[in-house]
Amino acid sequence: MRTAAAKRYQRRMIIVSMAYVALIGANTALAHLFAPPAAILAAMAVVSALPIAGMLATLGLYLEEESDEFVRDRIIRSMLIAIGILLSATSIIGMLQFEQLVGEVPVFLAFPLWCGIWGIAQSVLSWRDKRAEEAA
Repeated sequence: MRTAAAKRYQRRMIIVSMAYVALIGANTALAHLFAPPAAILAAMAVVSALPIAGMLATLGLYLEEESDEFVRDRIIRSMLIAIGILLSATSIIGMLQFEQLVGEVPVFLAFPLWCGIWGIAQSVLSWRDKRAEEAA
């Protein structure tokens, strides 16, 4: 059963995610329809990215509100795994770019990549714990 904090987290994350999708859609449509000047495009890009900060704040609130220490520990461990993998990957890519062995990599993919790695890490940790329970 999900905790009350997890339910609040899910509700908040749905709202912030919907805002993100709406802003990205509006940004894309407005940029193509009106071809605004660079300053307006820059402002639109920043506003479109603000929900990512909201997602991270929502995650921080969840960690603060979650009373189940095991759940909180699992989230933190998987986040650290994702950060470690992402920073390692970006460092390797940066060195390859420095040597001009790879082209440009879109930086905006860092957050979705981190989220994906974080989810995989949570799944692997859950699988590991279930195997340990079965072996005991």
